[in-house]
Amino acid sequence: MSAPSGILRFDRFMLDPQDRQLRRDGVPVELSARYLDALTLLVRESGRLISKERFHDEVWRGIPVTDEALTQCIKTLRRQLGDDAANPRFIETIPKHGYRFIAAVTAGEGESPAPAASTPAAPPTAWSRFLLLGAAGTVGAGAAGAIGGLIYGFAATSQAGIGTVSVLLVLICLTVLVALMGGAGVAFGIAAAGFFSGRRWQWSVLGGAAGGMVVGAVVKLLGLDAFNLLLGHSPGDFAGGLEGAVLGGAVGLGGWLAHRRSASLRRRVAIAAAAGAAAGALIPFIGGRLMAGSLDSLARSFPGSRLRLDHVGGWFGEGGFGLVSQIVTGALEGALFSGCVIGAMILALRDGD
Repeated sequence: MSAPSGILRFDRFMLDPQDRQLRRDGVPVELSARYLDALTLLVRESGRLISKERFHDEVWRGIPVTDEALTQCIKTLRRQLGDDAANPRFIETIPKHGYRFIAAVTAGEGESPAPAASTPAAPPTAWSRFLLLGAAGTVGAGAAGAIGGLIYGFAATSQAGIGTVSVLLVLICLTVLVALMGGAGVAFGIAAAGFFSGRRWQWSVLGGAAGGMVVGAVVKLLGLDAFNLLLGHSPGDFAGGLEGAVLGGAVGLGGWLAHRRSASLRRRVAIAAAAGAAAGALIPFIGGRLMAGSLDSLARSFPGSRLRLDHVGGWFGEGGFGLVSQIVTGALEGALFSGCVIGAMILALRDGD
């Protein structure tokens, strides 16, 4: 591919094809030679569709490669530019045809601004992106908790003799509080994956699992201590580190799968929700409990409690809140939690880019 001799500028970037460099605010951006050729082709032909065949001819120079190689190239370029396939500022996908560079490009000679004395390990926006995604995921988890509290509140008030408003308020407050704490751990854990090269799915899963496990374990420990201190005995088992790790890892995986798809927000949220639902349904099989199971366990530990979920089991042909009830409610909670957390993070990225 014949490289233009002039320097090309777009947004905060300077591309010098002759010296084989891409800089952002004067700081070098690492790209392989092949990927730099692909970016040069896109920027040089700004506004024009570059077909897949042209990429193969001018970047890979006739070397047989699969479409996956080009897809990975574009994903890497987007990541290094801080672009988003769902809401592109630089590289637009033309389905089944190729790609187009859509940012304004100016040509000019001269050096870019000198880099700072100490170059940070992460891009300048890495920390702001981390905080934005973590906060958005936490808010999304709170929304999931409010929805879950409404569902369980109405289910509980279907029993005779229990006040509707008071039960709704108590359960909504409780579920929102728990969801916010769990959501903060999972969302910030997933957001931390952005600090690692490639943002591979392993980091997203590990971050979500670690955040969920730490928060779940701490909340459970404090909860048991609080009950022992105030009431003299600890309640039955409820959600903790195990459940947090499984669900958090599933949310991380769902977020990675959703991020890979150039689909509508609804479809991407559905992908994340499906991953959360699978984890929520799995947890009862490994002896864990999510919110509904924890509420049932807590209620059984205190004979005077007016809250009972046995009638929920009747909806599934069970005499009490058994395994089937826990699986169904666990899948519902996992889907709500994962879908809301990832949906909020996707929306935050769209607004922030």
